[in-house]
Amino acid sequence: MVNSPGSNPISHGSSLGAPLLVPSKEPGWDSGPGSEPQKVCIDDMFQNYCGEFGYWQLKHFVLTSLAWALEAFHTMVMIFADREPGWRCVGGLGCDEKESNVCGLEPGSWEWEGGPGSSTVAQWGLVCGQKYKVGLVQALFFGGCMIGAGVFGHLSDSKLGRKGSLTAVCILNAIFGCLTSLAPDYPTYLLLRFVTGFSTGGVGLCSFVLATEPVGPTKRGVAGMSTFYFFSTGIALLSGIAYIFPSWRALYVASSVPSILFLVLVVPFISESPRWYLVRGKMNEAMKIMRTIANANGHHLPDGVILALDDEANDASNGNQTWQAATVEKEAISGSIVDVIRSPITRIRLFLAVGINFTCSVVYYGLSLNVVNLETNLYLTVLLNAVAEMPAFTITAVLLDKFGRKPLAIGTQWFSAIFCFMGSLMGNVGISKVIRMCCGLLGIFGMAGTYNLLFIYTAELFPTVVRNAALGCATQAAQMGAILAPFVVVLGGGFPFLVFGVCGLIGGMLAYYLPETLNKPLYDTMTGLEEGELA
Repeated sequence: MVNSPGSNPISHGSSLGAPLLVPSKEPGWDSGPGSEPQKVCIDDMFQNYCGEFGYWQLKHFVLTSLAWALEAFHTMVMIFADREPGWRCVGGLGCDEKESNVCGLEPGSWEWEGGPGSSTVAQWGLVCGQKYKVGLVQALFFGGCMIGAGVFGHLSDSKLGRKGSLTAVCILNAIFGCLTSLAPDYPTYLLLRFVTGFSTGGVGLCSFVLATEPVGPTKRGVAGMSTFYFFSTGIALLSGIAYIFPSWRALYVASSVPSILFLVLVVPFISESPRWYLVRGKMNEAMKIMRTIANANGHHLPDGVILALDDEANDASNGNQTWQAATVEKEAISGSIVDVIRSPITRIRLFLAVGINFTCSVVYYGLSLNVVNLETNLYLTVLLNAVAEMPAFTITAVLLDKFGRKPLAIGTQWFSAIFCFMGSLMGNVGISKVIRMCCGLLGIFGMAGTYNLLFIYTAELFPTVVRNAALGCATQAAQMGAILAPFVVVLGGGFPFLVFGVCGLIGGMLAYYLPETLNKPLYDTMTGLEEGELA
C-alpha cells in the first residue's frame, strides 16, 4: 500500500497483536529513570551497534545461499535428463552411421547408446517430428517458475515470511523432483516439470532476500552479488552428479535429495529476517534477533536503543513523536504489487526492472544454449560454462562499490551486446567459427556480470514491505525471457546473436533511467522511501 508523506505507516494493515518492547515492560530495557529509548532504523542499528557483516551474518549468509545450488539442480537437470543420446546401428540393413540423425533410418536397425532409460528423449522417442516436445518441457518449466516467483514473492512478504517461504519451496521441490523420476509417460512428466518450476521459482528469490536483509548497507552489495557463486557451483556439481547417474530417473532422485538434506541439516540453523519481523509488527522477535547478531559479532546493543521503521525513526529524530513508557500494539505493515504500481516512484522503477530482467534473461539463457551447441563432451561443457561465469561475478563484485550499480548495469550489458553483434557477423566455418564461439563466451561473461548485480540492484530499489513482490515481478519477466530464448536459438546462423545484441543494447538503455542506489538506505516502508527520495 502507499502511505502519503507524513502519515503514520502503522495505521494500516491487520493487527498481529504483537506488543512493542518498552522499558517498563521488558527486563533489561530500562535506560534510566524518565529517559526515552532511542529509535533507530535497522540499517543504523547494524552500522552503529550490531556490525554490518560479522560472524553471525557470514554464517547465516552461507547457510541461506546454499539454496541457490538447489535451484541450479532443479533448473539445469533438464540439460542432462532431456539430452539426445548417441545411437548406433544394430541390424546392418537400412542403417548408416554416417547419418546425422535417426529420422531416415529403418525402425529396429538402430538403438540408443545407454538404452531407453538414458534420457527422456530415448524413453519416449522425442526426436524428429516429436522433438518440439523437449522444448515444450523447458518452456513449461520456466512458465511454472514465472508463476511461482510471483506467488512466493507475495507470500514471503506477507504471512509466510522469508524463512517460511524458503522452507515451503524446498519441501515442494523435494517432493516434485522425486515424483518426476516415477513419471510413466510424457504428459505426466510435462506436468511434474511444470509444478517443479512453480516451486523452483521461489527458491532463489526467497534465499537472496533472506541472506542479504540482515547485512549492513555498505556490505550488502558485495554480499548480494556473492550469492551467484552458489548457483554456478550448483551447476558444476550437477555435471558431476549427472556423470555418476546416467539414467534420467536416477538423476532426478539424486538432484532432489539435496533439498531434503537442506531442510534437515540447514533450515533449523537459519533465522527469519529481522526486517520482515519489523514490518509485520513483531518487534519482540526483531529485537531478539538483533541482540543475537550483536552478541555473536562481539558488539553490544545498549538497552535504550530500539528498532523503528524508517519514517518512525525520522519523526523521532525530528522531535515529532514522543515515547510513552507503555505497551502499545504494533500493526503489521503489508504491501503488494498494487502498491508498487500506485506510487509514481516505484512504478517507473518496476517497469524498468522488468524490462532489464527480460532482455538479460534472453541473452543469458540464449548464449548458454549456444555454448551447449559446441558439440563437445556435454558434462565438460556444462562444467566449463559454470566456471567461466565466476570471474564475471568477482569483477562485478569488486567494482560494485567503486563505480556503483547503475554504471555496471549499463556497462556489462553493452559489453555483452558488442560481442553478440560481432558474433552475428561471423560465419560458421574455419577461423570464423572459432571467433563466433569466443564472442559467445565473452557475451555470456558480460551478461553473467549483469545477472550478478541485478538482484541486489532490484532489491535496493524497493522498500522491505514490497521488496519480494517487486523481485517476484522482475523474476517473472526473467522467466519469460528464458521461455523465449530457446525459440531464438533454434533459428540458427547469425540471427540469434543479432537478437541477443539488440536485447543487450536495449537493456543497457533501460538501466540508464534507473537511480543509483550505492550507499543509499534500504527503506522499510513506502512512506519512508517517498520521503527519503523527495528529501
